[in-house]
Amino acid sequence: MPEQYHRPNTRIGQNFLVDRNILNAILDRSEIGPRDVVLEVGAGKGFLTEGLLGRRPLMVYSSEIDRRLEPFLENIRNRNVNLRILWGDALKGGLPPRLDPSPNKMVANIPYHITTPLLWKVLELYAPAGLNCMLLMVQKEAADRICAPARSKDRYPLGITIQAMGEARIIRKVPPQAFFPSPEVTSALLEVSIDKNHHLPGVKAWRSLLRTAFSKRRKTLLNNLDGLLPGMKWEIAGRMEQAGLSVSARAEELEVDQWQVLFEMLRPSLQ
Repeated sequence: MPEQYHRPNTRIGQNFLVDRNILNAILDRSEIGPRDVVLEVGAGKGFLTEGLLGRRPLMVYSSEIDRRLEPFLENIRNRNVNLRILWGDALKGGLPPRLDPSPNKMVANIPYHITTPLLWKVLELYAPAGLNCMLLMVQKEAADRICAPARSKDRYPLGITIQAMGEARIIRKVPPQAFFPSPEVTSALLEVSIDKNHHLPGVKAWRSLLRTAFSKRRKTLLNNLDGLLPGMKWEIAGRMEQAGLSVSARAEELEVDQWQVLFEMLRPSLQ
């Protein structure tokens, strides 16, 4: 089909991957086999979709919001019985609560402006059902935040949660020229391995704790938590000291295991 058939809509993050060398690097890294069930969000014209199908997985679920891309994706679906297209906004009902079979891998060039809410949603829906690997093209700044260690200014709740579930690492940087149209930012291929705490993204108390802790970065963790658990400031201070945490620490200073200890200590009060 002619390229002019579809004009990319950058408002919804349509920067299509067009570099075949990068595509092959993604596919090789994904190590997709005949037992794998793959989730793709932001299928676009199906460049990555066809690559995934070429590795002969059990199933590929491809999510796409833009119905103007239907001729491209339906053409691929007609040739692949193991492709299911999920039409709709991935953040607003476009991803079913359950998929059968459930995906164990996510491989996607995701729209950059929805990276954080999308990953929260995907992890909440599918990690408990067996999602254990994500290979994602994201904006480099987003990858840096997800991988940020303790005491980094980039530290934030999603990154801490992912690190509590396994490991996140940047595989490579990807230049703007690998996409059409070229974005104004550098991208990165991010790999996430999940091997524990699969239900953590769906635990409201955990997310509430992290959200409140990072709500005002200039404040200490203790002062931020006082807003979440009013009247318990000195009790929280005592528990922090029991856990070996400084009462003057800020949220970004805590290691993952310290977050988990603090959460277990405060969990009865967070219900």
